[in-house]
Amino acid sequence: MHKTIFTTPVIRHIFYWLSVLILKLAGWKAVGDARSIPDRAMFVAAPHTTNWDLPYALMLAFKLKLPIYWMGKTSIFRFPFGGIMRWLGGIPVERDRSTNLVDAMIQRFSEEDKLLVVIAPEGTRKNVSEWKSGFYHIAHGAGVPLVLGFVDYPNKQGGVGPLFQTSGDYENDLKKIKSFYTPFRGK
Repeated sequence: MHKTIFTTPVIRHIFYWLSVLILKLAGWKAVGDARSIPDRAMFVAAPHTTNWDLPYALMLAFKLKLPIYWMGKTSIFRFPFGGIMRWLGGIPVERDRSTNLVDAMIQRFSEEDKLLVVIAPEGTRKNVSEWKSGFYHIAHGAGVPLVLGFVDYPNKQGGVGPLFQTSGDYENDLKKIKSFYTPFRGK
């Protein structure tokens, strides 16, 4: 994968301390044990309700020392911000047409010893009843666990929950995954 802020010497330490400070001043708490996360995993990021989710997710990742990549719609990767978004760990996703993203990410997982990828399964900040299933199929196809990541604005906390190993039964697994997110609220 491309070089990111998480792999840039000196700057990653500056952003770690900056994230710790900003989260503390904002009253936010990082939750979860990042040490339990394997080197290769697919993160579920929910609920996704605001543009503020990305800055909070990046700060929480720095605080928890998780060198993540994240998937976002292609429009946020346009000039003049594209290079910055990629440096922040962004992977552009075209939502308007099929690009074999699931197969491409499964292949990427097979090529990398360390890869943590975050995706918001809602696919949008709008309230949706159905999640997009790509996150699940990537994790299952790559044989990597899902990490149930979250933000909870009313309680000013975010972080990582349990690991979830997919069974191949998407409908049943999705019920279990969504039940974890029941207490959390977006902005």
